Amino acid sequence: MADDILLAKLHGVSDLELATLLSLICRQHCIVSTEPDDVDRLAQELQLITAHTFALKPIVLDCHHSTSLEDFAAGIQLPPSLTSPTPRPASPYHRQSHLHAHNPQASFGHASYHSGRLAPRTSTATGDSRWPASPVAAAGEVANVVLAKNLDLAPKAVQIQALELLRTRRLFTRSNVLVAPRSFLLIAVLSAPFGGEARLTPHLNDFFYLAHWHDSDDGFMNLEAEWDSKGKGKDAVPSSSSSDDDTASFESVVRTKRGSYSDAGGGRDGGHDGEPLFTEHDISTLANLSQDVSVDVDVIRYQMNLVSFLRLHRAVAGGISPTATKHFGQLMRCLAPLHGLDFVTPSLVALAAKKVYLHRIRVVTPEKERSMQWGSDVRAIKEILQDVGPEDIIDDVLHMVATPL
Repeated sequence: MADDILLAKLHGVSDLELATLLSLICRQHCIVSTEPDDVDRLAQELQLITAHTFALKPIVLDCHHSTSLEDFAAGIQLPPSLTSPTPRPASPYHRQSHLHAHNPQASFGHASYHSGRLAPRTSTATGDSRWPASPVAAAGEVANVVLAKNLDLAPKAVQIQALELLRTRRLFTRSNVLVAPRSFLLIAVLSAPFGGEARLTPHLNDFFYLAHWHDSDDGFMNLEAEWDSKGKGKDAVPSSSSSDDDTASFESVVRTKRGSYSDAGGGRDGGHDGEPLFTEHDISTLANLSQDVSVDVDVIRYQMNLVSFLRLHRAVAGGISPTATKHFGQLMRCLAPLHGLDFVTPSLVALAAKKVYLHRIRVVTPEKERSMQWGSDVRAIKEILQDVGPEDIIDDVLHMVATPL
């Protein structure tokens, strides 16, 4: 069970911070959507959350219909000014050369060490004659958090490349290989009028761990606090229709930390720079606790019943995949430590179902609804399915399946 200090931190987080935290605990990726007019503000809010709350290096990748593979590869890399230099390992050739210099009797055959095929190659990229040129070494540093704004608008080839990055944590380009850092998170920031409307290509969509739709009425806590600190007030927070001058500072990588956690106050301390709200140790602690969560057999039966009823629902055309079931089990276990529990309750199962299947459920078209096989009127089916979305289907199934006592 998590300690009191860690639980106190969790009580003050926003819905966006919680979605990010759950993804980091399981080292998975998520979809966050909002109304089309607030996509830019949502991306800015997530920038501040990942930089301040988790001390990660975020970058915004703005996708569109003409985004190319090269644009995607370049967009996930940090600017040179923010990359952390990696020390070059000592060359084994250099050590052998030093040994050879102190031992003139040593021989490598007819050819000396400094000639022939044993001579080290010269790196034209770095000018270092001791280290051979490598496409991996020449590659830039991938950001810890990639906020792929409007990823659903990108061409299919770009979305497939994004899936390859998530699966292998590597991205092969024409000139080098990009390797994702250990703490890597890709958040698809999409626009949708309501939850479950935003979609990606099928395989990429199914690979995402969870989805969250942010209501604009809930506000953007970190973004508003940032503007309050600049004396511009809450009403001055830029929207998607604001001028470029107002939003230019938020389109770059966030470099400052807004505040830390105060043990005495039991909340955020925004008055000075300090440690992030959640450190890597906190995330590792929650991840380890989620591995020790116990699940009663009745709760597992409840989970499987929800999966079965979702697959058999008349309004579902697909999306209840084995990957979704796997993520379903992971999420309900990760939610337990956040509530100070070491076991899963039925309410946590219901909450996990709403987040795991929100972006996966595909609503059937009236012409393919199963009752049409027995002569149903298509006009009646259209009326039944009118305004039915993934959230309505999940709520309907939760009401149909009996909750274990």
